[in-house]
Amino acid sequence: MPPSDSTPRCVLDTQVLLDWVLFDDQRTCLWAQAIERCSVHWIYCAAMQTEALRVVHYPALSKRFDPALSAEKVNACFARWGQCCADPPGQRRLICTDPDDQVFLDLALAQNAATLLSRDQAVLRLARQASRLGLHISPSESAPPPD
Repeated sequence: MPPSDSTPRCVLDTQVLLDWVLFDDQRTCLWAQAIERCSVHWIYCAAMQTEALRVVHYPALSKRFDPALSAEKVNACFARWGQCCADPPGQRRLICTDPDDQVFLDLALAQNAATLLSRDQAVLRLARQASRLGLHISPSESAPPPD
């Protein structure tokens, strides 16, 4: 279902996504339910999906989960619950010290997302600056989803 103009949008970084899809982490439960009932739309771009699929093959995860099954679960989640957007333009309204996380900020700002959920310290350090631009950044457990 494509997002309507009035439905808030959120961006999930890779760790939050994998916490939801692979680990069934309770800290993501309320956001997962909000996405599943379409009270918030989860947006992503191809670069984010590519990163998630790369991460499921990391040795630390491969020891715990079969990479092929993990990739299948992640792809199914993107297909069912996510709204794919064009890769964000190269405008850097906020600069992340971790270049791998820049795309999450860029997409959230380019698509006027209300929330970027992350546990990454490089992203979380930008929360105050992001709030001035209308973007709330926090871990999933610290920000209640919209009703």
